[in-house]
Amino acid sequence: MQQAEAIVYYFIDPMIETDIERVQEIEQQSFSTHWSANTYRNELRNPSNNRYIVGKASPVPPPPREERNPDTSGRGFLSNVLSVLLGASSETPDIRYFIVGYGGLWTCVDEAHITTIAVDPIYRGRGIGELLLNGLIDQALSTNADLLTLEVRISNVVAQQLYLKYGFHPFGKRTRYYTDNGEDALIMSTDSIQSKSYQERLYELRGLLFERLRQEAADTPVKSATDIAAASYPRRY
Repeated sequence: MQQAEAIVYYFIDPMIETDIERVQEIEQQSFSTHWSANTYRNELRNPSNNRYIVGKASPVPPPPREERNPDTSGRGFLSNVLSVLLGASSETPDIRYFIVGYGGLWTCVDEAHITTIAVDPIYRGRGIGELLLNGLIDQALSTNADLLTLEVRISNVVAQQLYLKYGFHPFGKRTRYYTDNGEDALIMSTDSIQSKSYQERLYELRGLLFERLRQEAADTPVKSATDIAAASYPRRY
């Protein structure tokens, strides 16, 4: 008998230490310079200044966020748009959920700085990077940050277009910032992410992202959780 196909769902969770090995695999496929496992551990052990998240794929939908991680920020209209796509943290990894991307930021006073966003090459072009960016914006809002900043390679036009879409604008350049090839970095920043106008625009963009990811779920069937694992962890199968 032919096995029934399952739909792929995408959502985000806080990064935990057991995620580091998989995060490093994605990092090695995405960047020419890499962090050590100890660096990630140190980052995760300082949540007052560092926030890291992972994007996951699963053949089953995660429980709604409000059932396991109620929103207490007073910004429910921001988080609930993606409530069916956002999971909650667990110290025991669920084998049904496979990491396909990650992101992180540093916080200092009223500013949050995005340090990294990366998606497994197999899963790029599906909106997962945008989902991760939204997760980092939520992390910044939860710390009461007013501005978000980042650096991006001058040549990375695709990433720049995503950041422009979410209200980042260029305001400077770091010459020869990237040590692998001496490429310049474009410095980008938002206006106040706490403003009513920014949050209204964010709400609108999340509605569009929600529909895109729902369509991805409908259009990307897999036979089983094992198929997702094989795609996400090619070196292990």
